[in-house]
Amino acid sequence: MTALELPSAHAAETGPRARGSGAAGRLAGPLLGLALPVGLALAWEAAVRLGLSDGRLVAPPSRIASTLVELARSGDLASHLAATAWRVGAGFALGVFSGTALGAMAGASTVVRRIVDPTLQGLRAVPSIAWVPLFILWLGIFEPSKVALIAVGVFFPVYLGVLGAIASVDRKIVEVGRIFRLSRIALVRRILLPAILPSYVVALRAGLGLGWMFVVAAEFMGASEGLGYLLVDGQQLGKPDQIVAVILIFALCGKLTDTVLVAATAPALRWQDVTGTEDR
Repeated sequence: MTALELPSAHAAETGPRARGSGAAGRLAGPLLGLALPVGLALAWEAAVRLGLSDGRLVAPPSRIASTLVELARSGDLASHLAATAWRVGAGFALGVFSGTALGAMAGASTVVRRIVDPTLQGLRAVPSIAWVPLFILWLGIFEPSKVALIAVGVFFPVYLGVLGAIASVDRKIVEVGRIFRLSRIALVRRILLPAILPSYVVALRAGLGLGWMFVVAAEFMGASEGLGYLLVDGQQLGKPDQIVAVILIFALCGKLTDTVLVAATAPALRWQDVTGTEDR
């Protein structure tokens, strides 16, 4: 009888109470992540209100919030954010496509890798600002040059991620697939893709982050709209509250798009049994 009661007791422990505890743990993670920025914001607000700082160069959170509300009410925030998001999306798509294609070819072929990889490794060290005058000369100051600059930022982490993932596939796994006489398509689908997918997702996340960083340099190229334009406008008119507000918008957009990317790729990685996959 005791042996029969133990499983039911264990089931009770892993029932609704355990699921509730897991949900509480998932909720506690984001709240814990907010502790540091919220704490710093409250501390700086208190310092300004107590007269410890005039808040002239670094605006307090209350002034930043009022600036955001004003930008939202006027409609400027939505239009500038839409312009920047479109550029990041287009540059990200172009960079992912080219980085994936060239990384796959270089990873699959030693000859291709020896031809293109040394040149790309050298170009990877070129600062983003150095591309600006060249793209302006080639493509003008309009959207193509901005999208191309963002695509360059996305391209290199994606290329390196795909190349490194393919090069690190265990040869024994491939041999097992050949022993079972898998076709080339089946070998790619059942062995190579699962092996490189985790690294590929990390490369996509890195490329997306660089896309948001490169868009600022892109929008310095004579843009009349976009979050980068708001940064320049805040600098020229001496509005530190607007500058900090735009920086916070960049941070939120980057975090939001990264979260969406992780959620979109999570179903393809559910087969993983490694540390950090419990909350997927």
